[in-house]
Amino acid sequence: MAMELRKVQMTGGSSFILTLPKDWADSVHLVKNEPLGVLVQPDGSLLITKNLSQEAVQRVKWFDASEIKDPVFLFRLLIGAYIAGYTTVEIFSKGRLSPEARKAMRDFTRMTIGPEVTEETDTSIIAKDLLNPTEMPLEKTIQRMATIVKNMHVDAILALETKNHALIDDIVNRDHDVNRLNWLVARQKNIILRNTSIAKKLGISIPAVINLFLTSRIIERIGDHAVRIAENVRIILHEGLDEEIIPAIKTASVHSQKLFEGSLAAFFSNDSRASHKIIEELKSFEKQCSKITTFAVEQQVTTAIAISYVAESIRRTGEYSADISENAINYHVDISG
Repeated sequence: MAMELRKVQMTGGSSFILTLPKDWADSVHLVKNEPLGVLVQPDGSLLITKNLSQEAVQRVKWFDASEIKDPVFLFRLLIGAYIAGYTTVEIFSKGRLSPEARKAMRDFTRMTIGPEVTEETDTSIIAKDLLNPTEMPLEKTIQRMATIVKNMHVDAILALETKNHALIDDIVNRDHDVNRLNWLVARQKNIILRNTSIAKKLGISIPAVINLFLTSRIIERIGDHAVRIAENVRIILHEGLDEEIIPAIKTASVHSQKLFEGSLAAFFSNDSRASHKIIEELKSFEKQCSKITTFAVEQQVTTAIAISYVAESIRRTGEYSADISENAINYHVDISG
């Protein structure tokens, strides 16, 4: 939509007035003497809104399960509606809902934070989000994600050292918690962008929301690599390996976690110099990962491939940590003016 230019006028000798676009007034059904909220944004702009409560707008999304035969697709649509910020989702059918559709809804409420089934009949199920967006600060959610992911990575290497298969299964299960938190951050981001007054209530700026969302996505990917390490450790334990390789793997792993923790500490403390130091450490770190790959060549083929994947995921953890640091520098430069 093109920007409209309107001249500021003065009334009463001291008050400034500005007329509102008629198209906008009609679209929101504005009537004479109706109160409007005016919020000053961090960049100096003004937000004019009819939402005086500063609460998230209630939005409903419907899905016709009789036209969606693939339950996996239905589940993904439900997740999409959740991330988009819909507060109520309903699946319905012209006849009885299939067991597969009901399972998709159960999986949806189990794997997300907030939605609960509030109504259920033979032909429909309704789930409503019972979580207030202001009750889950984004920074705390990110920090919780980081803690889970760090422990997943540490435990994947511990499983290799101790030959603990049960620990590998637990790492894979914990990845579901990381996904749930990442979806929550994405949802919070979309809700805040639709209603910036919530950002003010949370005491956070829109640029900060965007940067936290980007950081969340990176942490989720680091979690995926922790799972990948664990799954390849399972193969290594089954096939066997020369245990002299383990110290090299552990050294690189510890370094990757140092980079990960350091990148987040620098991000939350607005320390651009520390972020820069993390990025500069990548060269020496990558040499450690290459050393693992050199050792892997001397192993049996299956083991060698699995070790190479472990080295690659450790390397990617360090590189993703550098990505967090780069985002942090860009953000800090922006907010520092």
